[in-house]
Amino acid sequence: MPKVTVDTIIADVLKMDRGTIPIFLNSGMHCLGCPSSQGESIAEACAVHGIDAEKLVKELNDYLEKKENK
Repeated sequence: MPKVTVDTIIADVLKMDRGTIPIFLNSGMHCLGCPSSQGESIAEACAVHGIDAEKLVKELNDYLEKKENK
């Protein structure tokens, strides 16, 4: 499975695995259904919401890696 980076588009992460939704929601991104959020990179969305992009990327990759290794 490809790794998520700060440049990854949010819609692409959601296409990889819908199980990532709670990670976004728990980090404070409650606008996943908003059309503009779908085209934003993780870095862009984190900048708008005041979230640490690197921390979010790590959480997403940790989740995806765990799921892949099951």
